[in-house]
This record gives sequence, structure tokens and C-alpha cells, in this order.
Amino acid sequence: MNRNLWLLALCQALFLVNNVTFIAINGLVGWSLAPLGWMATLPVMGYVVGGALSTGLVARTQKRWGRKHSFLLGLGVAFGSALLCMAAVLAKNFWLLCGATVVAGYYNANASLYRFAAAELAAAPQREKAVSLVMAGGLLGGIVGPNLANATRDWFAVPFAGAYVALAVAAVVSATLLAFIQFPQAPAAQQGNGGRPLGVIVRQPVFIVAALAGSLGFGVMNLLMAATPLAMQQCGLPFSAAALVLEWHVIGMFAPGFFTGHLIKRYGTLPIMSVGLGLNLACIAVALSGVELHHFLVALFTLGVGWNFLFTGATTLSLQAYTAEEKDKAQAVLNFCMFATLALTSFASGVLVTTRGWTLLNYGSLVPVALTAAGLLWLALRRRALPRTA
Repeated sequence: MNRNLWLLALCQALFLVNNVTFIAINGLVGWSLAPLGWMATLPVMGYVVGGALSTGLVARTQKRWGRKHSFLLGLGVAFGSALLCMAAVLAKNFWLLCGATVVAGYYNANASLYRFAAAELAAAPQREKAVSLVMAGGLLGGIVGPNLANATRDWFAVPFAGAYVALAVAAVVSATLLAFIQFPQAPAAQQGNGGRPLGVIVRQPVFIVAALAGSLGFGVMNLLMAATPLAMQQCGLPFSAAALVLEWHVIGMFAPGFFTGHLIKRYGTLPIMSVGLGLNLACIAVALSGVELHHFLVALFTLGVGWNFLFTGATTLSLQAYTAEEKDKAQAVLNFCMFATLALTSFASGVLVTTRGWTLLNYGSLVPVALTAAGLLWLALRRRALPRTA
């Protein structure tokens, strides 16, 4: 970990403060403001829809202005959109809140590239560890985010308005840290040559599986995490309990980052991703066994660790699919797939948990888990067959 990676890890932590706080409060704020109950998670959905819509624009700004200036632009949007969310909550305007979270999605799409930038700040043999360790910075965000939401809940007469002010401050702090990071210059080849056509890149089996596993792994995690505060409220548990569960969930997401890169280096990408899938199944089993606080706590912590193995593995796997001059367009596709899946699962989580319940929601999450397992098996069989074919 050099200085640039440490600073990027702190920026990742503040990005997760934003994400986790949005997840913790937007569903509950939406529940209080929405015209209909099933619309409660639309503000959560708006955040990821905005991310999906911004992937192309982010790719162009990254290519034109480089990592640093593009990341700073994203933090400027984070600052403004947080204040707009606060204004929407104070005015009790549900649709303004949804619009503000769509705008905030630009920051989401921008900062989601921190994990790829981490690989560029380390020597080639250490890329897996760099990606894993920068993602581990989210551990701080997992601890701060839920507690920040709980501590700022009553700053204003309208619940949670103060949390958006705190997120605006976090954006300023992150921009200050990012200003000191020295990103490498883009290769000369990248400036004049875009590499292979995008269609060639995305048709590679390794790219297909990396996109599938990264998107569906994130989708399962989001489906269950976004619904958890609402499900716990329906079960009569207080918001402080939901904040505790989300805190341990995000600890599970990012604490393994200190060793996931080492595990991938030693055992390979696909085996570690398979362990992540097994942990997803364990989470679902625990969630279906009861609705007491300890059930939510264990299930969401297990889900977080499973997500870390699966998503870190998918990010590492994707690095094999494109060259330096192809990274902007390839990463834009990967992020678009991820955000499109998150948008769908954010909406589905609110609809299912408010109309069908927590149990059916967990059963439904088995479908993307099975699809991801099929993708990993397909790629493993192809790789095993290649030496025999040669």
C-alpha cells in the first residue's frame, strides 16, 4: 500500500458512507413520503438508475480529463445532490427526492471506478491485492454510515434531513483527500487508439462471466440489503437495530478485503467466487429460519462476506478481458450491467417486501444465485477443455 492507495482507500470509505447512508435512510424516508407503500424504495432505485444512466458520460469524462478531474467532478455532484435531497425532505416532496437521488447516481457511477483505479496504482503482480485493499476501505464506511444516519436523524424537525447535510460534508472531505492522489498518465496508445471494437471485448467468455457474476452478485446483495430496514420495521424492530445490522453487513462486505486478494492469488479467482456463492446460499438459509434481530444480523453479515468474495473476484477476472487502451469502454459496460441490475433489484426489493413479504423475497434471490453458479461452471469447464483442445 503506497500513499496513493491509502488515500484512495479513504475515498472509497467515504463513498461507502454515502452509499450505506442512502440505503439506510432512503427507503424509510420514501416510506414516509411516497403516495403508495410499494413506492418506498424508489429513492433507492433512483440512485442506481442515475448510476446506470451516467456510465457512458463518466467513461467520456474519464477518457477526456483523466481519473483525477473526473473523480473530483463526481464529488462535486455528490455535494450538490446531498443538499438537494435535504431540501426535498424538508419540503416533504417525494418526487424531488427521487430526482435528487438520480442526480446523485453520477457520483455513484464515478466512484465505482475507484476499484479499477486501484489496479493502476500498483505493480502488475500486485493488482489483485491493490483492488482488494482499496475495497477494504469500505470497512470504515460500513461503520460510519449506519451510525451517521442514526446520530443525525433528529438534527432537524424532519427525520433524516441532517444525514444529507453530513453527506455533503463527507463529499468535501473526500475531494480534499483525492486532490493529493497522483494517478498515472494514460498510455500514449490510449490517447490515439481505442483498441479492439467493443463487440469483440464483450463477447469474450471471461468478460461475460465477469459481468454476469459482478452484476448478479451485487444484485442479490442489494435486493436483500435494501429491503432489510423495511422488513425489520415491519417486524417491530427499531431503526437502531436496523443500523446495527447494516453496520455488520458492510463490515462483512469490506473487512475481508484485507485478505481476499491473497486468497485469489493463492487459490484462483473462480474458486473464491464459488465460496462467495456458497455464502449467499447460507445467508438465504439463515434469513428463512426466522425474523428475530440475530437472524437479520447473521444473514446480512454472511451476505456481506459472500458479496466481497464474489465481487472482488469478478473485478479481478475482468482485468483479463481488456487492455489499457480499452479500459474506459470496457469498464463502462461492466458498470452499466451492474447499475441496471441494481436498479431492478432496488425496485423489486421494495415491491416484494411490502406486498409479498421477506420470505418470498429470499426465495426469489435464489434465481440470480443459480444463474451466477451456471456462469462460473461454464467458464471453469471451458478453461479445463482448452489444454486438451490445444
